[in-house]
Amino acid sequence: MNFSFHESAENEFLIAIEYYESQQPGLGLQFSREIYASITRICEHPLAWEALDNELRRCITGRFPYGLIYRIVGDSIQIMAVMHLSREPGYFGSRE
Repeated sequence: MNFSFHESAENEFLIAIEYYESQQPGLGLQFSREIYASITRICEHPLAWEALDNELRRCITGRFPYGLIYRIVGDSIQIMAVMHLSREPGYFGSRE
């Protein structure tokens, strides 16, 4: 399977990378690697993670307090949110 980011999810991802990099040099790279490793797992086993509703699922990353909210569209994964786990649940609900 291939994947794509919703525009807002990609922005969240980039902002988080910048934040972690500002905290410690190299940490942003480690965060991005963790996100891409999670995306790889999602692409390999898209139904393995918690269903939030009929369309969305959530994969929680291992090292960082983030969840990837995604949906399966045909033979592709669309990442709808790169969500810090302390954010208000469901804030991404209006994304199409």
